[in-house]
Amino acid sequence: MTRLFARRRRTVPARPAPGSALAEAVDLHVRLGQREVLAGIRLTARAGEVLALVGPNGAGKSTLLGALAADLPADSGEVRVDGRPVGDWSAPDLALRRSVLPQSAALSFPFPVEDVVRMGRAPWAGTPFAEADEEAVATAMAAAEVTAFAARPFSALSGGERARVALARVLAQRAPLMLLDEPTAALDLRHQELVLRICRERAAAGDAVVVVLHDLGLAAAYADRAAVLHGGRIAADGPPAEVFEDALLSRVYRQPVEVLPHPRTGAPLVVPVRPADHTPERTADLAPDHAQDLAPERARIPDGPAI
Repeated sequence: MTRLFARRRRTVPARPAPGSALAEAVDLHVRLGQREVLAGIRLTARAGEVLALVGPNGAGKSTLLGALAADLPADSGEVRVDGRPVGDWSAPDLALRRSVLPQSAALSFPFPVEDVVRMGRAPWAGTPFAEADEEAVATAMAAAEVTAFAARPFSALSGGERARVALARVLAQRAPLMLLDEPTAALDLRHQELVLRICRERAAAGDAVVVVLHDLGLAAAYADRAAVLHGGRIAADGPPAEVFEDALLSRVYRQPVEVLPHPRTGAPLVVPVRPADHTPERTADLAPDHAQDLAPERARIPDGPAI
């Protein structure tokens, strides 16, 4: 009874003012085992913007997202959510203020899709906003395009379908800070675009969205800001049109790239620099023995059965 009473006394967060800081990392250091994964991170996610975290594998993107979510403790420095250190919030109060989409979603029991999405409403139990549960669940499922298989077991879904159901759960939670870790990884082209449009819509509605992305094209097209991580530090932070620059990205990714403006929108397009001899046209012109040298692994793969 005491817990129930305390839960009903929780302060429901007000809608954030445009531009207000909903998540902040201040001189953040995080170690995992013997390795310092984040070293002196300073970053702010603000209401009304999409902030993309980009960088190569091992740069610290997911670790930073986990620290902002209060899922990973800081070794030094501080993380604040809604103006207060994350340790000052109880778990139920924190869940009213931030939602988290991990890289993969797994459940031990075959819950129907609709029930999985409804789990996102748990933080609002005992508050006046609990009355909006049905509408929130239906709206979230429609936005993520999962309504058609609402009754199917979550365990029977494909990887991409599970990813969209997990996104719907986050949307149903309706926290003003959304933290999404590689939400497009398992999705086809259409649904990658759908997820990033949803991010933009949530930012336009006043939320802060922090999203880990590997696709620099998606980050350039949809993010207001991009933080480029490299070796546990932020190498650049700003609008993609300013920070997506040939020399910086080539150094960070250890892969030569060119950054070109999109012919219609002007958004940066990041294109890997590839040897001229590897183009299909050039390969076709080579003598057969030289062409085979370009793809030795392919030459050893036997043909499969005819279909």
